[in-house]
Amino acid sequence: MGLLSIVVPLKDEQPNVRPLYERVREALAGIGPWELVLVDDGSQDGTFAELERLAVQDERVKVVRLRRNFGQSAAMQAGLDAAEGDILVTMDGDLQNDPADIPRMMGLLGQGYDVVLGQRLHRHDGLLLRKVPSWIANWLIRRVLGVPFRDFGCTLRIMRREVVKGITLYGEMHRFLTALLVLQGAKVAQIPVQHHPRRAGRSKYTLSRTLRVLLDLLTVKFQGSYQTRPMHLFGTLGLICLLLGAVGVMAAAVMKYTTGPGMTANPLFLLGAVTGLIGIQFLSLGLMGEVLTRVYFESQGKRPYIVRECRNLRSCSQRNHDPQRQAA
Repeated sequence: MGLLSIVVPLKDEQPNVRPLYERVREALAGIGPWELVLVDDGSQDGTFAELERLAVQDERVKVVRLRRNFGQSAAMQAGLDAAEGDILVTMDGDLQNDPADIPRMMGLLGQGYDVVLGQRLHRHDGLLLRKVPSWIANWLIRRVLGVPFRDFGCTLRIMRREVVKGITLYGEMHRFLTALLVLQGAKVAQIPVQHHPRRAGRSKYTLSRTLRVLLDLLTVKFQGSYQTRPMHLFGTLGLICLLLGAVGVMAAAVMKYTTGPGMTANPLFLLGAVTGLIGIQFLSLGLMGEVLTRVYFESQGKRPYIVRECRNLRSCSQRNHDPQRQAA
């Protein structure tokens, strides 16, 4: 096994920094080389000072300090970019994830999986503010994306570097990282992991995140299903609207010459005209999306596919495996 990198975003977690390091060191004793990449996401307490002390004490501790609070997704992306390992682990810095689960997850990774995701069976969180919104979000993700796993909110996951290279986390996409990897064809397993109550510090979770999850879910669904064919989505909606608009106008015309009101007095005529205009807008949006898709892929040399492996093809590793030429 190559180098193992544990990536941990931190925001105002000073009392948890050293206990986190101690638990990681104990859990990974004797399993091979590792590094702990700690990302300070604009902390206002003494988190960075504690991180500096750890970095001086142990050269395996790598510290990345962001200029301000960019959010958990950006902090996680910064940690993944800084990590040098062949195997990447992500986890929270509040000690609710247990580093002792990492060796067991690594064993499953050795069975041919690309990603192993933790599942919190016995969560030590509040019912109304944490568990219920999480249950709803997980159900929606399973239904919309067709991904079978039951806990997408668990940050504890272990991944091969090659499957993460084509992923960039924007906004608050960190909670959809596993779903994005599944949509790209990664072989994923989920196993139960421990979940501890928060002992120190304050949770940054609020109910407003639930709304952001719904918006991000729409983005992930579009990226997974229609990123390379936006006309299939917007064109379908446009044709439906044009059909409904035509039906409304024809119904108004029939009613004019039978028992109904005149065209201008019939709300079906106005509804049909507006629906037809909306249909034209959807078709125009689809055409612009097709142009932007080609600009996105061709200007950066990306491909609308990702190769897992090749046999007897010299150009495969030189071109299709190049992460700069893979689709995001």
